[in-house]
Amino acid sequence: MITITILQDHEDAVGFHCIGHSGYAEAGSDIICAGVSALVINTINSIETFTEDSYHIDTEETSGLIDFRLDQKAGHDTQLLMKSMVLGLQGIQNDYGNEYIILDFKEV
Repeated sequence: MITITILQDHEDAVGFHCIGHSGYAEAGSDIICAGVSALVINTINSIETFTEDSYHIDTEETSGLIDFRLDQKAGHDTQLLMKSMVLGLQGIQNDYGNEYIILDFKEV
């Protein structure tokens, strides 16, 4: 199962922690893992390319870990990109269920 925790302050997202593999299908054929990976990695790449916001990231391929944290309060564009990622992840969760993907929100 993929677990994604969206980290929020009282107003905005400040990062996310993504770990696991969905187990929906074999590696290389798992459309849930592919969809989650595409959304998460595209969000990170878009923040890096299209905004001035800085962040740090830790990854570990075997466990599927992506731990992303903004270094300061995010600008409007970064918040929009994060909201777009969450929307896509919620769509996957709604379509495939909590057996494969869990999306949590945590105030930090």
